[in-house]
Amino acid sequence: MRVLSEYINNDFKPFSSGETVADIQDFFADSTYSHFPVLEDGVYLGCISAVDAETFETQKSAADYRYALEGFFVRTTMIWLDVLEVFARNNANVVPILDENNKYVGYYEITDVIKFLNETPFLKETGGIIVVEKPTVDYSMSQIAQIVESNNGKLLGIFVSEAGNDKVQVTVKITLGGMNEIIQTFRRYNYEIISEHHEDNYLNNLKERSEYLDKYLNM
Repeated sequence: MRVLSEYINNDFKPFSSGETVADIQDFFADSTYSHFPVLEDGVYLGCISAVDAETFETQKSAADYRYALEGFFVRTTMIWLDVLEVFARNNANVVPILDENNKYVGYYEITDVIKFLNETPFLKETGGIIVVEKPTVDYSMSQIAQIVESNNGKLLGIFVSEAGNDKVQVTVKITLGGMNEIIQTFRRYNYEIISEHHEDNYLNNLKERSEYLDKYLNM
């Protein structure tokens, strides 16, 4: 299976801070991008919005409008769900990618991330989804996996879906067999069951979280 980082795109160079608004407007006119990254001496400044660019004075440069740049980005190490959330939160179809040293490495396009998403076992395989919660100091990914497997379940996907100072929520996707036994074992190990549902309901909820993502998830 492919990894998300294989979809890092560099087909178009980011705008430099000295790029004229006229050139930026021409770029957006010839593309379907909602945003595009701006760099200054190799340092990521933020994204310029296609909608905002239309209102800027054509003779000025991107640097003149740095106050209007949107600073969202993802890391090379982020999982697909976190990347998807950045797209949704910013109503963007392009998201810049920075490495651990804050160096710009490229961008993701929403269509590529959705393509990757559709290839993951998390969506591809039929299963059930359980969201469990436990105090941050007590939870263990290996223990969660062990609970599933000790009840003859097959783990299809697992990720931290919410994390606070005191508690962490983990979303687990498993094969449908043995759901009740797995849930009871989680309770015996003092995991609170936040929700349990079949895949269809979960995916519908995921789509409903964002009208913007809905059109892509229904492609």
